[in-house]
Amino acid sequence: MARRYLVAGNWKMHGLASDLGEVAAIASGAERRPDVDVALCLPATLIERAARALPAFAIGGQDVHAEDKGAHTGDIGAAMLSDAGASLTIVGHSERRADHGESDEGVQAKAAAALASGLDVILCVGESLEVRKSGQAIPEVERQLLASLPEFEGNPSRLSVAYEPIWAIGTGLVPSLEDIAAMHGALRQQLVDRFGAAGGDMRILYGGSVKASNAGEILAIDDVDGALVGGASLKSADFLPIVEAAPQS
Repeated sequence: MARRYLVAGNWKMHGLASDLGEVAAIASGAERRPDVDVALCLPATLIERAARALPAFAIGGQDVHAEDKGAHTGDIGAAMLSDAGASLTIVGHSERRADHGESDEGVQAKAAAALASGLDVILCVGESLEVRKSGQAIPEVERQLLASLPEFEGNPSRLSVAYEPIWAIGTGLVPSLEDIAAMHGALRQQLVDRFGAAGGDMRILYGGSVKASNAGEILAIDDVDGALVGGASLKSADFLPIVEAAPQS
């Protein structure tokens, strides 16, 4: 199957009711590119309101618990996300791994739970600056990917991998196009080795200081099937040009 581009915004800990107009503007603008899948992963407080206002637009969560329910204060289960109107969720973002001590095994369990509940998943992997400087970026990210991947059979588009060099997130720094191509090529091979032909159909997104000025050249790289966008996804004026930068299918 042909891989459709996916451009997903991660609002992180940003967004109040007064910002729902930006969500609506992004949803409306995304209609100009029906060949590109566009989604926003919002704070949990906005998911239900955004999904109710924009039922045809993909709204996602930023994390999910491995258990569907239980004594887990402050967490949110996959069924709860679905009930609020979410159709996807991020798991394993580097900020969750660093700030909350999430392990590869825990990320794997979260991804499996989300997929089993019908949510699509964006699974994040990436290396620190120290690892990049040591020359071990590809082996380390490959290891992280294999340890975080859930067992999965079904529509390959439901599971995407997002490569996010940790040192590039929010810093304005971006790896060279050659480095991005090498990493995405290595991750593609690991997905094919793990899932066979389905691994060739899974999307691999790039995340890390993606903006309108660099999106076109990044999205044109082989095996870059979209972007996971942070700060530039908060405003339609910044985010929609990234969507428009995706090559025509």
